[in-house]
Amino acid sequence: MTIADYRVRRARHADAAAISRLNNTFADEGQMLRRSPDVIALAIDDYVVVEGASGELLACGALKEYSPSVAEVAAIAVARSAHGRGVGRAIVSAVEALARKRGIHDVFALTLQPEFFAAVGYTRVERARYPEKIRRDCLGCARRFACNEYCFAKVLEAAPLIRAA
Repeated sequence: MTIADYRVRRARHADAAAISRLNNTFADEGQMLRRSPDVIALAIDDYVVVEGASGELLACGALKEYSPSVAEVAAIAVARSAHGRGVGRAIVSAVEALARKRGIHDVFALTLQPEFFAAVGYTRVERARYPEKIRRDCLGCARRFACNEYCFAKVLEAAPLIRAA
């Protein structure tokens, strides 16, 4: 599989069920939190997907905003058939592009895959750096007393401005 074999795009409402299935494949293994199609549909504008050559959903990811300047790179899931082929990097890059478009430059991820996020330019940080996340999500999470996720962060560079000649 090469970059020519897949397409990165914004998610559509019709993708909600497929995103949920992909996400929940990993949730069933304790790798992610479950997300229903209804919950995904409510936040569909925050999702991006990678679509294979025959239209199958290979990956998904979302941007979860906590403030005008801070957001989480969340719900990153890559179909096993696409592992090791650059699809994960592509989905994270697309979520980062969405963050830049929205003017957000401080992004973070909570993950059980620290090697992956380190490989795409994130640095391990203390979760306490993001009290917005803790207040909104962690306090109500069933795993809050036994969370084994690592927190990684990245400061995104602003897109260059194009000046009129």
